[in-house]
Amino acid sequence: MLTTTDDLRVKEIRELSTPDQVMREIPRTLTATRTVTASRNAIHAILNGTDDRLLVIVGPCSIHDPVAAVDYASRLAALRESLSDRLEIVMRVYFEKPRTTVGWKGLINDPDLDGSFNIDKGLRMARNV
Repeated sequence: MLTTTDDLRVKEIRELSTPDQVMREIPRTLTATRTVTASRNAIHAILNGTDDRLLVIVGPCSIHDPVAAVDYASRLAALRESLSDRLEIVMRVYFEKPRTTVGWKGLINDPDLDGSFNIDKGLRMARNV
């Protein structure tokens, strides 16, 4: 029963999975762990001046299509490999649009791009990428 202190604008409440639940359900791969560790070490060396390569961070404003993101990543990986003697190329990956006040808020918030805000689905899609 609603009382005068209830927010009458709330249509429904959906419980979200915890980060731990999502991480247990979709554990990180050994390849992902190695890639992130190696990239962080390279970035650290560049910023500290022990690696004279140029750090290049590239990628879309936000990911809206996981298949396209993986395709972009594989193309970038080939370029990264061919230029690795001069550049440390890192793909920027972002699943939300925190500064967007109007419109689509990102893959995590609205993975179906239809206003359904299936955040649990979006979290899992992002984790899989």
